[in-house]
Amino acid sequence: MHLLAAQPGGVSDAAEAVDLEQTPGEIVVVSAADTEIACLAAAQRARIDTEGESAVPSLRLANMMNLTHNLSVDLYVESVVERAKLVVLRILGGRGYWPYGVDEIVAACRRRSIPLAVLPGDDQPDAELQGLSTLPAKACHRLWHHCTHGGIANARNFLAYAATLIGRDTAWDEPAPLLRAGLYGTERDGLDGLRTTWREGAPVAALVFYRALVQAANTAVIDTLIEALREAGLNPLPVYVTSLKDPVAAATLAELLDAAPPAVILNGTGFSVSAPGRRAETPFDGADCPVLQIVFAGGTEEAWREGTRGLSARDIAMNVALPEVDGRILARAVSFKSTRGRDPLTETEIVFYRPVPDRIAFTADLAAAWAKLRGTPAEERRVAMVVANYPNRDGRMGNGVGLDTPASAVTVLRALEAVGYDLRDIPEDGA
Repeated sequence: MHLLAAQPGGVSDAAEAVDLEQTPGEIVVVSAADTEIACLAAAQRARIDTEGESAVPSLRLANMMNLTHNLSVDLYVESVVERAKLVVLRILGGRGYWPYGVDEIVAACRRRSIPLAVLPGDDQPDAELQGLSTLPAKACHRLWHHCTHGGIANARNFLAYAATLIGRDTAWDEPAPLLRAGLYGTERDGLDGLRTTWREGAPVAALVFYRALVQAANTAVIDTLIEALREAGLNPLPVYVTSLKDPVAAATLAELLDAAPPAVILNGTGFSVSAPGRRAETPFDGADCPVLQIVFAGGTEEAWREGTRGLSARDIAMNVALPEVDGRILARAVSFKSTRGRDPLTETEIVFYRPVPDRIAFTADLAAAWAKLRGTPAEERRVAMVVANYPNRDGRMGNGVGLDTPASAVTVLRALEAVGYDLRDIPEDGA
């Protein structure tokens, strides 16, 4: 078995073991979120700039997605975890998502009496993870809420409070809640202020994305999208949310869409609200407009261009297959993960979403086309229906195991006719 150095901007898989090449630090934080790692790194730098390096405990940050190979975990435990004074794990998906890593780190911390907080990677409590922690429940709860509320101020207080847990005399504040959803870039002026930047009479294009990008100042792709939408003749309505499933965030988003009705929505959040076969209400329903799914890809642009399968299986599941359950229309991957380089204070790669200008321009033009189509009367729209003929001969047209494509086509045509499309000579049935 050989070890590879972790690749900048990439995410390891279990095929190869990697060495994160970190020296020991007093506080170690392992997280599944690049945005959280970037935010904590920025908070560490801010604390050192204001308090001095000697007053701030050393910090090591690691993405658990780079520790998927068991040997990678073993090496990291031996070289970093076992020499720490405090370890914090933020586990997305529960213990079962990273069982070997959790078990080995818990065992090492218990063996060496290192204070340990095992926290959920989201805002849902997990009793099993709390049971693995060695810190008191109150301390874990406070650390967890610093993380879930997010932002640079909470990250600084997370690190300050963590410092007190290893004996440092440091002032800290309790976690400060942030908005679950809101307008991006016009927080002070609100919707009225945003409207002053709009072009009169232009269609509104809502742009929905995760709050975590704002919290980590990882918004280059958002800023580029906003400018591209303007250039395409649209009025951008950028809204950040914690999740489309969060009731408060969903309600806030629905209210904003009601106050400024969009002609098209570009959604950058993953997964779906509905489950396959079980339709659920979404915050987009009231807008009654096309919803385009944009992808902030989890891999590098180089890997995507050189590969033969396009997006990774993880991206396809999160950003293509599941969003289709909600009826979203795939647009393009508009950004890929890249790195600003290795942060010398935390010895980790700072990853961000690098926008791809030509794919963003295409997506903005696509959104403008959908907005125009939405404003075109149904009887004036020209719609084509495409069916497969695989294997490639006409005798197999519309073939599909368990499917009746001709009957489905007739059903679709009749549905189009019912809402005003100009159709003639519709067959009686699929025969």
